[in-house]
Amino acid sequence: MNAYQIFQQISPQLATEIFTYLRSDEKETYQGLIASLAEQRKLRPVFILKKIPADQITWLCKMAKLKMANGIDEHVLQIWLLNKQRSLLISFLDSMGIEHDGEGSVDNLPETLDAEKLKKTVDQLMEDNPEEIVKIYLHIFQMQKADGWQELGELLESDERLKFAGTDQAA
Repeated sequence: MNAYQIFQQISPQLATEIFTYLRSDEKETYQGLIASLAEQRKLRPVFILKKIPADQITWLCKMAKLKMANGIDEHVLQIWLLNKQRSLLISFLDSMGIEHDGEGSVDNLPETLDAEKLKKTVDQLMEDNPEEIVKIYLHIFQMQKADGWQELGELLESDERLKFAGTDQAA
């Protein structure tokens, strides 16, 4: 699954929450995001930035669903997860025994994941966090290694809780 496909599948409320967070807490990222997406659409960023905030967010939500925004979308989701959903990331990494900087950043990703530990970790994450956010995190984590991890890929394909409705997970 690609990042733009995640934006196609998540609730409009969560997409709005993500972009609202960026607008209020990650101002430089937010302006860079608008500049990049506006440029791809052959628009001047000022055209978007002059809109009222609600209309800016609506425009971003619409643009994020387009295939051309995939790389930008992945970056947006990484920033949002790392800064806004840090406790989920740390819980996952700690439970999996993956070394990190204490704030959810990892320098050396493991080559493989323990499938049994992964299942228990995911079950705990699903208990402690909103399902939609856990799904996003696991799909974005899977993108952090070329071809992902076999163990996580199998879990994403087999566990109905981790699937986004209406998408082919192999895409």
